[in-house]
Amino acid sequence: MAGSNEVNLSESKRVVPLNTWILISNFKLAYNLLRRPDGTFNRHLAEFLDRKVPANANPVDGVFSFDVIIDRTTSLLSRIYRPATGEEAVPSIMELEKPVTGDVVPVILFFHGGSFAHSSANSAIYDTLCRRLVGICKAVVVSVNYRRAPENPYPCAYDDGWAALKWVHSRPWLKSADSKVHVYMAGDSSGGNIVHNVALKAVESGIEILGNILLNPMFGGQERTESEKHLDRKYFVTLQDRDWYWRAFLPEGEDRDHAACNPFGPNGKSLVGMKFPKSLVVIAGLDLVQDWQLAYVGGLKKAGHEVKHLYLDKATIGFYLLPNNDHFYTVMDELSNFVSSNC
Repeated sequence: MAGSNEVNLSESKRVVPLNTWILISNFKLAYNLLRRPDGTFNRHLAEFLDRKVPANANPVDGVFSFDVIIDRTTSLLSRIYRPATGEEAVPSIMELEKPVTGDVVPVILFFHGGSFAHSSANSAIYDTLCRRLVGICKAVVVSVNYRRAPENPYPCAYDDGWAALKWVHSRPWLKSADSKVHVYMAGDSSGGNIVHNVALKAVESGIEILGNILLNPMFGGQERTESEKHLDRKYFVTLQDRDWYWRAFLPEGEDRDHAACNPFGPNGKSLVGMKFPKSLVVIAGLDLVQDWQLAYVGGLKKAGHEVKHLYLDKATIGFYLLPNNDHFYTVMDELSNFVSSNC
């Protein structure tokens, strides 16, 4: 029944690999424990349940990482991932920020998912994903540990994304041979939403972004779409889940037609005439908010902007987290091509 928080797990089990089903089902169980009906969130339990990994200057899969405080007033931290070269020893503190080498080195500013409330830059699943992005895109990745709702609602995540973007552009050691920082932004779920909103501010401020990558971006609106009605409770996510997260994030008293949720809705800002970055939008065909993701693609096209969308018919949320399905490899190839097209 619509509005229920119960999920038909057997249906999702038939279309995803077993280890992916276990991973996302465990997330679902934990998330249900953390959300409270009164709109509060059990952050202490969330931190306990989230499997985290520290930064590691010892190369793992050819990538080393380190943490940097970007803004001490908000305790904003980012984790930097860089490719290790050859047989080099563990880098010293001074060597962590040595200048990038190469004519053009992409820098991917990454925002993790979690519906604005869950996960972090040091969550194990996102640490692994960022390491993969370094190798696949031949890039430096900066993963942003933005503040989360409901303790830090709109616009905190966007403000942190903006601070991280300015920080990346200000780092001399991230500049390529042409003395520019070649920035892309990427994110999944709420991270994809943050990508759009930070890009909007960047365009208005004259800061260049070469491209946006949105994986299953979290958008919505007041109207219930066909995909929401058809896929509610079938593949890990329910409308009740989504509504809770939007109430936790949006300003008090605002509904899902707020521009943060529905960027091309009645309260959205027109992008016509703006120099908006090219976009790659990846849509899972079993994600209940796919209609809103398709509407986002349509809004970009209508405003005259370059956008490619990749619709994966039998994919569910989180398919890009584990390399155990054909969709994973399809998307990784697309990401590599999208970033390398400017190199």
